[in-house]
Amino acid sequence: MIPSLPRPAWLRTATNLYVGAFLVFLFVPLVVVAVFAFNDAPYPAPPWHGFTLDWFLGNESSGRVGLFHDRELLGSIWTSTLVALCVTALSVAVGAANAFLMERATFPGKGVLAVLMLTPLVIPGVILGISILAFASRLADFASDTFGVEADFLRPGLPLVVLGQFSYIVAIATLTISARLKRFDRTLEDAALNLGASHAAVLWNVTLPYLRPALIGAAAIAFLMSFENFNTTLMLVGADSPLTIMMYGRMREGATPVLNAVSLFLMVASALLALTLMRRDSRARR
Repeated sequence: MIPSLPRPAWLRTATNLYVGAFLVFLFVPLVVVAVFAFNDAPYPAPPWHGFTLDWFLGNESSGRVGLFHDRELLGSIWTSTLVALCVTALSVAVGAANAFLMERATFPGKGVLAVLMLTPLVIPGVILGISILAFASRLADFASDTFGVEADFLRPGLPLVVLGQFSYIVAIATLTISARLKRFDRTLEDAALNLGASHAAVLWNVTLPYLRPALIGAAAIAFLMSFENFNTTLMLVGADSPLTIMMYGRMREGATPVLNAVSLFLMVASALLALTLMRRDSRARR
């Protein structure tokens, strides 16, 4: 249907109801989590017992350890941030290289390689984690038995978590960067080369500035996907637990509104990150 044409009343009503129901389904759970982060009760659910900041700041008299005094949770947030930064750096760098390979190079088997690069996206995270764990453990055992070398980075731990998350997030970064590189006018590069610029200078001053929005977008997606990943991380984690694993363990032991406080903190941080990126994008367009 052409948007400019008038629509029947029943269709407008149905559309508004659908949009309203979708927004309720999307935002009500987030609002409930945010509200009950301030509930003066030892459980993160109704009924409401009054307003408190204990779940953020703590309260020694009532034995409540708030988010900002919970060393385990703060440590897990730092661990997740460290892993996400490593995964982001690897994914953007390799994703950019993959994008240039798929968009600029011509070689036999290019189509097959493109399909194989996207395969991790259709594999369940648990299966991917188990596969990486089994393969890495076999390599570590082989190195230990054959050469007497202890390859600890192939054992469950943060290096393996980074490798597991990178294995599928790099595919998303590749797609994001490739979509913009495909629209690039290569005559700009040819003009710069004809004017005497080197290939490195053309890449740095012409191509990469054009790709900057895609690189920033791929970095943001990679960081957020790594930070919130659970399935793959659960199979590969060692002694240092990222935030998602720590929250899962706390939920099994008995949830408190501290987890709501963590969730609210992450929602605010994600919103600020999104607003910052949107503001930079609007400035770049001007």
